[in-house]
Amino acid sequence: MNHFLALHAPLILASASPRRKKLLEQLGVDFRVVVSAFDEEAVPTHIPPPEYVQTLAKSKALHVAETLGESAIVIGADTTVVLHGYILNKPHDAADAVRMLSMLSNRTHEVFTGIALVECAPDGSIVNTITDVSRTEVRFRQLSTEEIRGYVAGGSPLDKAGSYGIQDDFGAVFVEEIHGCYNNVVGLPLALLYRRLQEFC
Repeated sequence: MNHFLALHAPLILASASPRRKKLLEQLGVDFRVVVSAFDEEAVPTHIPPPEYVQTLAKSKALHVAETLGESAIVIGADTTVVLHGYILNKPHDAADAVRMLSMLSNRTHEVFTGIALVECAPDGSIVNTITDVSRTEVRFRQLSTEEIRGYVAGGSPLDKAGSYGIQDDFGAVFVEEIHGCYNNVVGLPLALLYRRLQEFC
């Protein structure tokens, strides 16, 4: 039990991501997962990336909070990869994953994660909402075609923004340099989340 986070309502993670679940467990707080069914395609990708990920995170959290029927603090999160202002979300298929990784090879890109904390009452009304965003710069080394195709063939990149996971056994060796929060690249900036959760204590 985390004695520094005495939250005044139950905590809920509105995400199906096993990576976010594992990261949140590191904070030592009790929580449960309620997956949001919000349609991510409803948010246009032409808006600035920080706004984009915060909008998605808030929409996911609100979707859960408004139908929960109990007092709770709901965490929503969304992560995307950005190269020269262009958003790279999850690939559509293996060929799209190869295309993205080829674009990222020997370049520096940005990873943005938006978080939203939504406190709700039993009647579904929203008591309080906080959103924030974390940004990390990631530099890839030069990747060979064989490395890219081999990684994609394993299936791991297909459910990840930018078609890679920095925590993967093989995806990790693509990364040459990182500036910013490592956990942000995995999918949940713990230091930022912890500071914002303290506002609910």
